[in-house]
Amino acid sequence: MKLKGKKAWITGASSGIGQATARLLATEGADLIISARREERLKELADELRAMGRDVTVAVVDVSDRKGMERVAALIADQGGVDILINNAGTMPISPIINGRVDEWEQMIDTNIKGVLYAINAVYSGMAERKEGYIVNISSVAARLTYQSAGVYSGTKHAVRAISDTLRKEAIRFGVRVTDIQPGSVDTELPDSIAHDKIRAAVKDNMYGENMPNLQPEDIANGILYALSQPAYVDVSELLIRPVIQEN
Repeated sequence: MKLKGKKAWITGASSGIGQATARLLATEGADLIISARREERLKELADELRAMGRDVTVAVVDVSDRKGMERVAALIADQGGVDILINNAGTMPISPIINGRVDEWEQMIDTNIKGVLYAINAVYSGMAERKEGYIVNISSVAARLTYQSAGVYSGTKHAVRAISDTLRKEAIRFGVRVTDIQPGSVDTELPDSIAHDKIRAAVKDNMYGENMPNLQPEDIANGILYALSQPAYVDVSELLIRPVIQEN
């Protein structure tokens, strides 16, 4: 029970990495605030975690909705704050820049950058006051590299990496630790957000082909738990996790 007595807020908890992380942290004794847009999935997960003896709060919110995130911040403050933030929610409607899918660019910027900042803003001051806390941002291998058709997505993940490292440097004096987790190819619903038919098919073929054994969400959850489980004097600043076969 490495996290007994801790409370964690996980965004994007209705599926994939967020869901797997909620289960693992609950197994390790953490109480949880789980948030996402899909209420029914959150309720199902909450029932599962409560059956494990955990205290669970459900918050239905889109991380790109500033007012909605402010309401979650107020809820967290009313509960006395959280010890851990897992900033997981994200979207990936990639396409070549020449296609000019401006709405999709804005969606990625609003979710992948603004949503991360809104969540940080909701918990950081409370952690700083208590001189203790852990913020884990889920970025991507795309935070290190660029890929054709993924320029805007990669840009958002580069931003998350930069925000994470800057926050780490600023948070040191408050006793707050920050980790940027950079997953490679993971078997999640993320490619389903790609509206461009050819790109979506190509991504799925590349990620889920017979010769591409993908990471599972649980693999990333284990990486998150590794970072959270370190002594207070250890900060796992970055963690890049890729399937063995993924070259880039």
